[in-house]
Amino acid sequence: MSPQLKRSLLSLATEPYRLTGGFNYRWALGKLRYDPMFVALLDQGVIPDGAQVLDLGCGRGLLAAWFLAAEQLAARGQWSGVVAPPQGLYFRGVEQLAREAECGHRALQAVYGNRLEISTGDLREANLRNADVIVMLDVLHYLSYAEQDRLLDRVRAALGAGGLFVTRVGNAGATLRFKLGHFSDRLAAFIQGQRRQQVWCRPAAAWIAALKSRGFAVKAQPMSRGTPFANVMLIAQVG
Repeated sequence: MSPQLKRSLLSLATEPYRLTGGFNYRWALGKLRYDPMFVALLDQGVIPDGAQVLDLGCGRGLLAAWFLAAEQLAARGQWSGVVAPPQGLYFRGVEQLAREAECGHRALQAVYGNRLEISTGDLREANLRNADVIVMLDVLHYLSYAEQDRLLDRVRAALGAGGLFVTRVGNAGATLRFKLGHFSDRLAAFIQGQRRQQVWCRPAAAWIAALKSRGFAVKAQPMSRGTPFANVMLIAQVG
């Protein structure tokens, strides 16, 4: 994605958050500007046209804001990327923190209407039905190992042939870089007024093995470009 296209997309994706206050707008701007995951998902064409996307632990709905803004740019004839953004997506987000879910709903509902739904809820108990793509970014490690396994079982059962599970996890095997990422998570939580949370982490190889054991074909790639962290994107597909 060219710098010019990214600037245009960043402006369009973050504009709705101005309505929810300066902190939320600046948070969206910083996250979408510096986190390499969002650009990678578009540049690599990970999500197919017409997909029903379920974002578990969606926060303020930044993933939906990013993709729907990209589709809007393409509809205006302003998309210059090599890979066209997916068309006709529908997003459903579940977020445990009510204030973040309410922020995302308020910011995006007025712009995109029935293209998305963001609700407050426990992702461990979320309704996973009718999803073509299930996304969990930087969330799994907040669940205990037993809860992780139960949720991964549910995700696999919910996805039909060709279904995708997309996640980003910290690689606990990369000791120093992983510790930096863990510190960054705690700092971000503190800034947002969240209490300190216990985490349950695994090396990247263990995450991959957990997905393969459930019948997923897994592609893994580093997802920390431009940062000192040890994050890995896993794209797991049902055969």
